[in-house]
Amino acid sequence: MISKTGNSSGLSPLPMDLFAEEKRDIPLGDGAIVLGGFACPYETKILSALENVIALAPLRHMTTPAGYRMSVAMTSCGQFGWVAERTGYRYDAHDPESGKPWPSMPEVFMALAQSAAKKAGYNVFRPTACLINRYEPSAKLSLHQDKDELDLTVPIVSVSLGLPAIFLFGGVKRSDSIRKIPLVNGDIVVWGGASRLAYHGILPLRPGSHPLLGNQRINLTFRKTN
Repeated sequence: MISKTGNSSGLSPLPMDLFAEEKRDIPLGDGAIVLGGFACPYETKILSALENVIALAPLRHMTTPAGYRMSVAMTSCGQFGWVAERTGYRYDAHDPESGKPWPSMPEVFMALAQSAAKKAGYNVFRPTACLINRYEPSAKLSLHQDKDELDLTVPIVSVSLGLPAIFLFGGVKRSDSIRKIPLVNGDIVVWGGASRLAYHGILPLRPGSHPLLGNQRINLTFRKTN
């Protein structure tokens, strides 16, 4: 279940209007853009479908090859799911916890991902995996590249729901300068082309309150794995 969570982190609450401004698209580089508020019209249907997915494949904190417990809780839906474990990172057609195939990708997920990709200039996009991340206060995602996919000509579509977050977006080299982009509920980041292997991450989430998701952020990341 996607339950609302209370503030037990000891951090100062983040006001929901911190990034309140007119929704707008923000170019991030060649082939990369933030679509401001693009997912908002889909919100109710997305959250309903998300509940069903999580009931079949519960969120869990995976362990990295280095042995660290990820602060972000994850699950997947679609033909493949992303798995992190001591032996490495991989995509798998089956949930390693249940041995069953991952839940099917809801129609509203596919429609949203394809619509966002098209607006960003990627007319052909049919993701085979949706990674679902839940951030609670202090959870973060370190700088990394998405490079486990076999076809790197296909973009990434990343949907933000719930609490605001600071998205880190750099270049294809770890040493490239990093931009800090505020993301709020409904924002979608799409990156591909020359930016497909850009380093990116999320700063530690600050507490706050979202009317539907409470003290958490949900991220849906759509990818074509093969």
